[in-house]
Amino acid sequence: MARIRGRSQGAWGRWLDGRRPAGRRERPQGRPGSREPAPGRRLRWVRSVRSVAGQMFVLQVLIVLLLVVAAVAALLLQARSDRFSAARSRSLAAAEAYAHSPGLLATLRTPNPSAVLQPLTEAARKQGGVDFIVVMNRDGIRYTHPMPQRIGKKFIGTIGPSQQGRITVETVQGPLGEEVQAIVPVTDPQTDPHARVVAMVSAGLKVSAVSSAFDRQLPLVLVAGVAAMALATGGTALVSRRLRRQTHGLGPDEMTQMYEHHDAVLHAVREGVLIVDAEGRVLLANDEARRLLDLEADAEGRPVTELGLEPRMAELLASCRVASDEVIPVGDRLLAVNNRPIERRGGPAGSVATLRDSTELRALAGRAETARSRLRLLYEASVIIGTTLDIEQTAWELSQVASPGFTDYATVDLAEPVLRGEEPAMGMGLRGRQAVLRRVALTGPRDDHPLYPAGDLVTFAAPTPQATGFVSGRPVLVPDLGTDLGWRTQDPERTQAVLDYGFHSMITVPLRARGVLMGIANFWRTQGSPPFEDDDLSLAEELAARAAVCIDNARRFTREHALAVTLQHSLLPRDLPEQNALEVAYRYLPAQAGVGGDWFDVIPLPGARVALVVGDVVGHGLHAAATMGRLRTAVQNFSTLDLPPDELLGHLDELVARIDQEAAGVDEELPPVAGATCLYAIYDPTTGDCSMARAGHLLPALVRPGGSVEFPELPAGPPLGLGGLPFESLEFTVPEGSSLVLYTDGLVEDRERDIDTGLGLLTETLRQQGRSPHDTCEAVLEALLPPRQTDDIALLVARTRVLASDHIAEWELPADPAVVGRARAEVTERLTQWGLMEAVFTTELILSELITNAIRHASGPIRVRLLRDRSLICEVADTSSTSPHLRHAAAEDEGGRGLFLVAQLADRWGTRYTAEGKIIWAELPLR
Repeated sequence: MARIRGRSQGAWGRWLDGRRPAGRRERPQGRPGSREPAPGRRLRWVRSVRSVAGQMFVLQVLIVLLLVVAAVAALLLQARSDRFSAARSRSLAAAEAYAHSPGLLATLRTPNPSAVLQPLTEAARKQGGVDFIVVMNRDGIRYTHPMPQRIGKKFIGTIGPSQQGRITVETVQGPLGEEVQAIVPVTDPQTDPHARVVAMVSAGLKVSAVSSAFDRQLPLVLVAGVAAMALATGGTALVSRRLRRQTHGLGPDEMTQMYEHHDAVLHAVREGVLIVDAEGRVLLANDEARRLLDLEADAEGRPVTELGLEPRMAELLASCRVASDEVIPVGDRLLAVNNRPIERRGGPAGSVATLRDSTELRALAGRAETARSRLRLLYEASVIIGTTLDIEQTAWELSQVASPGFTDYATVDLAEPVLRGEEPAMGMGLRGRQAVLRRVALTGPRDDHPLYPAGDLVTFAAPTPQATGFVSGRPVLVPDLGTDLGWRTQDPERTQAVLDYGFHSMITVPLRARGVLMGIANFWRTQGSPPFEDDDLSLAEELAARAAVCIDNARRFTREHALAVTLQHSLLPRDLPEQNALEVAYRYLPAQAGVGGDWFDVIPLPGARVALVVGDVVGHGLHAAATMGRLRTAVQNFSTLDLPPDELLGHLDELVARIDQEAAGVDEELPPVAGATCLYAIYDPTTGDCSMARAGHLLPALVRPGGSVEFPELPAGPPLGLGGLPFESLEFTVPEGSSLVLYTDGLVEDRERDIDTGLGLLTETLRQQGRSPHDTCEAVLEALLPPRQTDDIALLVARTRVLASDHIAEWELPADPAVVGRARAEVTERLTQWGLMEAVFTTELILSELITNAIRHASGPIRVRLLRDRSLICEVADTSSTSPHLRHAAAEDEGGRGLFLVAQLADRWGTRYTAEGKIIWAELPLR
């Protein structure tokens, strides 16, 4: 980086001798009324510490503080020594004076020395200015003390030397604080020629009670210290003020840093800076200005007119006139120039010019705008692509995002297995090196283009970019379609039409997600759009990668949904059974988001009767579909027992409870079946009676021949699997030509419509007369099918029929073996009337055996009924509840062969129980 050298440096230095910058003259003030200095003042004080004056001021302060502290410490030590010396002298004088006082020995010899000595010692203590005077015997037992309660107690202190006749002075921590006490022995030379010690006197004084010169000398020391601080502060302020005037408030370090910072900034910015003096000489040119103007190394100090600049540029720089973003061509560049004159009091005149390369700025702005548009496009792609789990819709969303934001036309081609939800196997979609793909989406501004339309199965030739990208799994960029020979091998006529239409550039990107190659996305540009570049290839890959994940999610969902739908359809009736009692039509629509557990069934029963079933398992998915299949199978099995509706639902409820228990024991994550509902109805065409029961299911609709619609008040049992409550059935007569409408809740209820509204629409739709069951189904679905189906819909419409009276023959016989022959004759006569002569013999044998068994094993009257329906039905009813069993009779057995013959001659036979007993029936085919 170039530095400011030569004359430019000197001129730059001279510029600093001018006025201080306006920014540095501002001095923010503190809060009104606050003694706290303003932030600017605190900052200036901190900066002043780094200046020479500030450092000298700090040194003077430290020296003054050190001297003051030393003087105070010396005074403290001297005062302590003086206090201890004075206390020692006064204590010793008082003790000696009292020990040698006349009359002391005589008082000690009295029986009660304390009574005499206590007032005397207190008077002497007060006059002597000591804290205590204590008289004690040789053993240290006190006779006197300022605190009378301590008289008679042992003296606290060192009395050993005094017992030997020596004076002791010591410092102790007594009850009055730190004290100096003197202990003086008292001798009696009259009684002891060796002057034996007979008593001791101790006087003491608190050290703190002795005054010293410290209190008088400390104010003088402090005043001297404050005066020295004031002198140091005043001197520093004068020096700092002078230095600030000379350096504009900047210290040496700040001056150096400012120079280095200005030099670094000037030469680092991507904007040219040129300083010219009043005489037109260049004082400073940073690196960017040198580059933009192609200046020589020695340009500084030379006139601008001698630098070989463009005339307009030289004129502007030399004139010092004001210019704002004036564009001047310099070579192949367009420079935006700003020029400002400089007029400083006390400083040199001149101008400062800044230069910007608008050509590069324009290109940079274009690149920034391109980057922003691409980020915006990727954001829109993340929002728009993948809104549904439909493969074709997701592919269409990709083409919609790409066109017109990124390309003019966008196409998406997928392998056939992907559209079925399958995972393409290795090589699937390839024919040799060709790619066979289905075009599922195409978006562009116009529809008259020559591209393959959506829906076509296209075979791309091996050299084409589409086949290359799909086979290799790598993107292919074709900047110029006219010169790409591989692309033109696809279809010469069509490719020529594509070129004539204006297509000139394309990108092919494979759609790969989780290791699965599903197809390709093609992006096309036409006239008016620039050709694709390498940067566009990365954006196309990003768009394709995001879309590929969404397409793969949709593919997986399609596969799972197809599996569930296949399982569900395999468990539902493939076709309705043949029967004459009802004209039945049905509709079953699985949910769009996932299959559920709705089911229906039509089950022929003995006696020309028909059972209608509709049910719903709560939940969606494979588990709900599998549970539905189990329940439907169970209902079919229970119906073979010919149970009433309420009893059948009771057995089904127990079965569901056992299924829940088994599932909980095997896998706790499996949801319970509880919540399944079911409606079971039995219609008898011979009488027109219908009995039904429900387990938590919606009420069926009964449409009478006149068009009136009603919902029978069928007792609502609990859903299957809850248990604990019995089911109740309802029996009523249905007029011929009426319609029973059974349905699941998905028909009348969804997220945007409550059940009452749905039932109202259903009622209005069913009131229309003259429609067949198939037409009724279509009308109901057209009126009630929601726009987005979120639940399965099962609809069953059954129009009732009544068996003609001339197709029914009934006899009531007494329990007498003689009536068997008469019954056979009447049966023969009726079959002859019906034209069923071929069935006479077989029917006679079956009825003879059934009537004989009823006479032998039952009591009461016997009823015989023949029904001519799709088959010939023979029924024998008696009052016994015992059901016969088929068995193989041994050679020596006389009986046991009758039912065996019935089973051999009839297509089906069985027993059903009634309130009066039982009915044994058999069905014979009619040829």
